[in-house]
Amino acid sequence: MNLYAKRLSARISRYALALLIMPAMHHAAQAQTVNQPARPRIVVTADPELDDNNSMIRFLLYSSDVEVEGLVYASSAFHWKGDGKGTKWFVPGREYARFGLNLCPCESWRWAKDERFIHNAVEAYAKVYPNLKIHNPAYPSPQLLLSKIRYGNIQFDGDISKDSPGSDLIRSLMLDDKPGQLYITAWGGQSTIARALKSIQEQYQYTTDWERIRAKISRKVVLLPSGDQDDTYATYIKPNWPGIEYRQFRGGPNYGYGAQLRAKPEDSVYMTAAWMKANVSSRGPLGALYRVWGDGKQMVKGDIMDYFGIAGHTTDELRKMGYVVWMPVQEQGSWLGEGDDPTFMDMLGNGLRAYEVGSYGGWGGRAVVDPNAKNIFFQTGDTSSSAMAATLSSSAAQANKVADAMAYPNFFPAAQQDFAARLKWSVTPKYSGANHEPVVTIEGPLSIMASAGEKIRLNGTASDPDGNSLTVKWWQFRSGTYPGTVDITNATAMQAGAQIPKDALPGQTIHLVFEATDNGSPSLTRYQRVIVTVR
Repeated sequence: MNLYAKRLSARISRYALALLIMPAMHHAAQAQTVNQPARPRIVVTADPELDDNNSMIRFLLYSSDVEVEGLVYASSAFHWKGDGKGTKWFVPGREYARFGLNLCPCESWRWAKDERFIHNAVEAYAKVYPNLKIHNPAYPSPQLLLSKIRYGNIQFDGDISKDSPGSDLIRSLMLDDKPGQLYITAWGGQSTIARALKSIQEQYQYTTDWERIRAKISRKVVLLPSGDQDDTYATYIKPNWPGIEYRQFRGGPNYGYGAQLRAKPEDSVYMTAAWMKANVSSRGPLGALYRVWGDGKQMVKGDIMDYFGIAGHTTDELRKMGYVVWMPVQEQGSWLGEGDDPTFMDMLGNGLRAYEVGSYGGWGGRAVVDPNAKNIFFQTGDTSSSAMAATLSSSAAQANKVADAMAYPNFFPAAQQDFAARLKWSVTPKYSGANHEPVVTIEGPLSIMASAGEKIRLNGTASDPDGNSLTVKWWQFRSGTYPGTVDITNATAMQAGAQIPKDALPGQTIHLVFEATDNGSPSLTRYQRVIVTVR
């Protein structure tokens, strides 16, 4: 069996094996059977914002972990194409009417002629696909990815008046009978998604199939938004499809614009110009397409909102040049932003199983339902560039506070190193020329039952396909409903014990994670999560 076959076999075994629970008291902990995890089905909808371009590159490098069902161009309050017929459009409160601007009604807003940033990313992926395939056989073919690209409702901001190729694709996926949930991201506005739902409603609402269809889609579809960027969730989706799950992630890594402004020291190193050049922007076709500060690029020529590619100018100089500077200028070549990453980083097959339930949490954060949350894209009040920069800094700081308050693990270093490893795969034609993630397994079921006061034994195994040394540990992920701390003995060994607290109540859950990190370059981490339900 060659290295690739061994690695694929190990990957399958990781899910086939589970946790062996050995009773340390008089009765054994009862195990629940769990379905073997499948790659989640996912549709990406994205507008041509430069951080969407960056998120798309990262997403394609993780396309081995998911079933890509659609790559769809979307509009938003910030980007729309127009109908090409001279029709002018205006929505009060949008950015063209803020910052002292009065630029619309207009025929188009921040949309390049023949926009194709998704095509560009997939074409760059195609150039490195032979290398990626060597390091992970599960990468989809470029032809498959190209076949998934559609243009959605891109003419006007929030317009759901007619079908589009993108909405037709999403509609067909919602109605199909494939097993599992359908995850749909919204990196821009949600009008294409809303149109798909509206088309279904128009077809079935007055038929005897309506209740069945509505219930099916409400169970099946999970929306993964970067906010409500065109108000269509608030005005159409939520009122008409209240049963559809809507996951907005909080508390996890900050991948957005300005992440470096309030980054912790252990995170900031992964955003410097030196690190970005060594690990991202110099790494072949995908790295060359990735946007960093001062790289000389613009998504749309002459866009007064996009000054990020301009190097060598101060904030005041940029303003005199006509740009709306809403974020402080950063070091040339440094991190710019991937603000839509939280929508898909919990979909990854890193062993955290975060996609299964929004509250589980992973590299994208944890889904938190907050009925009082404001729409961060359309807040009223001071809209000066200095106020926007202050809000951005405050938001980053608040995200850190939320993470601390929730005792959320800091996954950013692990995520960045993993990203760097995959970019290295893209330019490395030999398996032995790059590092690969550890293979982590737990023997027995991944969901078990135990009694309050019971001690359970945890048996994990970890190996490294490159022969690197591993550091392992067991830890409690504060995702369960039991609010207290669980004592874990021998936590830095593969075999450990966990004491279920005596005050744990029936039905409460405790999440325990087995983690392994190699000493390769870059260092890579994988996990397995076991969920204990108190009986």
